[in-house]
Amino acid sequence: MQPRNMSMSGVVDLAAVKAAGEARQKAEQARAEAAREGRPAAAPPAAVIDVNEADFEREVLQRSAQVPVVIDFWAEWCEPCKQLSPVLERMAAEYDGRFILAKVDVEANQMLFQQFGVQGIPAVFAVVGGQALPLFQGAAPEAQIRQVLDQLIQVAEERFGIVGGPLGAEGEPGQAAPEPPAGPYDSALAAAHEALDAGDLGGAIQAYRNVLGDDPANPEAKLGLAQAELLQRVQGADPQAVRKTAADNPADVDAQIAAADLDLVGGHVEDAFGRLVETVRRTVGDERERARVRLLELFEVIGADDPRVTKARTALARVLF
Repeated sequence: MQPRNMSMSGVVDLAAVKAAGEARQKAEQARAEAAREGRPAAAPPAAVIDVNEADFEREVLQRSAQVPVVIDFWAEWCEPCKQLSPVLERMAAEYDGRFILAKVDVEANQMLFQQFGVQGIPAVFAVVGGQALPLFQGAAPEAQIRQVLDQLIQVAEERFGIVGGPLGAEGEPGQAAPEPPAGPYDSALAAAHEALDAGDLGGAIQAYRNVLGDDPANPEAKLGLAQAELLQRVQGADPQAVRKTAADNPADVDAQIAAADLDLVGGHVEDAFGRLVETVRRTVGDERERARVRLLELFEVIGADDPRVTKARTALARVLF
């Protein structure tokens, strides 16, 4: 027997995802038309921002849920800073949204300087998912800086599920207009959605995978596949038994993962996220990794822009570091 509340309604809206993608594509077309006609178009913002104490939460902490933010602590009188800062700024442009460079003038922002425990400048930190990570101090060689940045990007993706992307018109990573699809997927996606709504989970999964085989970045297909796979995992489960097992065995990672899946299907998004964050906190090794990976999969179901995902990413960062 299938558990009750199997519908994903209220959890995520496929139509909204499709509309967002279409809106981004129209914005890119408008910019292209403006360029052809010689009209001015809004230039995409730089990957380098100046940050102060007043806007630190918005510009750094909130952004860090979507992309790694590298902080360059500097001062006008600091000669090594004048050597390092141009290198970081050039790399920020080169990496094109895989990280954001936030510059903090320590003379004007003594509180931030003290909060980060900076011992001397130049000093470079990163913030990922709201968690501060020291990177290096002093004017390091470019090859060493590049290695550190590559490691930061890898850690952000593997441990936090945070992946930046090309900077779009609004200055947020991952918001660039999508590439034109490789083929006409509307009918295939419609068939997949219908199969999902009808409870044909195997058919829906295969249909979404077919689309992704040709267009791996298709947001509708990625979201639909994540939903269908979640529903398939809970199909035939006894919700009462699953939740009792999880309550009786808090250290059982498989039990907590199964209960989190049911929580999400039932619309209890924050409960699902909180359960898995706590499971990550109390486990180590392979068990911790299984819980972390399932949490990232559930983030995919809800969508990166959802504030509940942002909050959970920050909580995950705090227990990982």
